[in-house]
Amino acid sequence: MLTVEQNELLCRVEGNAPMGRLMRRHWTPVCLVEEVSEPDGAPVRARVYGEDLVVFRDTEGRVGVMDEYCPHRRVSLVYGRNEDCGLRCLYHGWKMDVAGNVIEMVSEPAASTMAQKVKHKAYQTKEWGGMIWAYMGPQDVIPEFVPPPWAPTAETRVTIAKALLPCNWAQVLEGAIDSAHSSSLHSSDFVPARVGGAEATAKNWLRPSTDKAPRLQVERTSYGFRYAAIRRPIFNANTHEYVRSTVFVAPATVLIPPNNLYNVANVNVPMDDENTAFYFIAWGDPKTTPETETWRKFLCQQVGVDLDERYRPLRNHENRFWQDREAMKAGNYTGIKGFPNQDIAMWLTMGPIANRSHERLGASDLAIVEFRKRMLEALREFESGAAAIGTAELATPRMVCSFQAVIPKEVDWRTYEASYVWGDTDQPALETNYQVTR
Repeated sequence: MLTVEQNELLCRVEGNAPMGRLMRRHWTPVCLVEEVSEPDGAPVRARVYGEDLVVFRDTEGRVGVMDEYCPHRRVSLVYGRNEDCGLRCLYHGWKMDVAGNVIEMVSEPAASTMAQKVKHKAYQTKEWGGMIWAYMGPQDVIPEFVPPPWAPTAETRVTIAKALLPCNWAQVLEGAIDSAHSSSLHSSDFVPARVGGAEATAKNWLRPSTDKAPRLQVERTSYGFRYAAIRRPIFNANTHEYVRSTVFVAPATVLIPPNNLYNVANVNVPMDDENTAFYFIAWGDPKTTPETETWRKFLCQQVGVDLDERYRPLRNHENRFWQDREAMKAGNYTGIKGFPNQDIAMWLTMGPIANRSHERLGASDLAIVEFRKRMLEALREFESGAAAIGTAELATPRMVCSFQAVIPKEVDWRTYEASYVWGDTDQPALETNYQVTR
């Protein structure tokens, strides 16, 4: 368990909070590309690290991410006119381009030079992997954008389900790195089967083990850690082990063990201390990775069905997450459809910020303990002047990936030669040019 003070350090990101300052040293997803796909389309509101932002695509297709509130009288620019390569405030007609330059002040005298003296806060952006990214750290030196492990190339299909959740980012992330819970919480969707490894069907994920109490082992890395959940396999249990190796990529990404068709990842962006943008991702070969609506339907995360138009879940604590008790009597473990919804029910019932000082942890919580220790140590190092975890010389190596496999007991999972799941063709070459746009 953590002390109250340690929990505050781990969870809080707003203002000058140390964890927020560390996270800002990374390029951060702000919204999905699909939310601002149309030039001169409606601006979108986003909130990241407690900062209110407006996102828009201008006439020429460039994306802007900037302070939501007009520099003039601080009204919301989400309602502004997106036209002629700029976003115009409705109140007095001030207009800003994607770089934050004030290009028109129609309420000021024609001879005024005031526009040249005002600069609106705007961040450099990058479109990649279906997301709009921004660098929200110190603006004097902006690091090069490097593709994340779950979108290694432009040829990779990246399919994303998004949900805005009213709880802290750390309890969402801890759910993603907790391999032990999948044998219980997701047992009706991630089911034991006589298969050679994890497989995906149209209705379920299958795994070759009935073992609900995995042995956990951790290997710390410069960018976070890897760990293995080791279970007895259904076949060859005397000579082999079923290993699911998960990777935590600091500060807020989890590479989840894949199935036979596609890879899986989870990204958790703190909107503020008590709200999180949760992205659940399938990625890999376009021939075997599901398309967006197929993925969202499989997860029960469809906009207009499971979520409102702003990606907020319709299932919540008040309506008991649409839990079906009759289905539970008939054999369904949770009575909640879609395994992300099963997770969300757990995360939200912990409260806006989980009180970790009241927990009682066991052997199956080894990865949870390591996450907390790793991030609190990284925070102390960062506060002492070191580079933020996962940046500079601590950056994630390009071919880091999770894996799952039934392997001989004498093989150390740490040295197992893993590669991300792809189809029957060669994996595409890694990108070397990641030009940033404004």
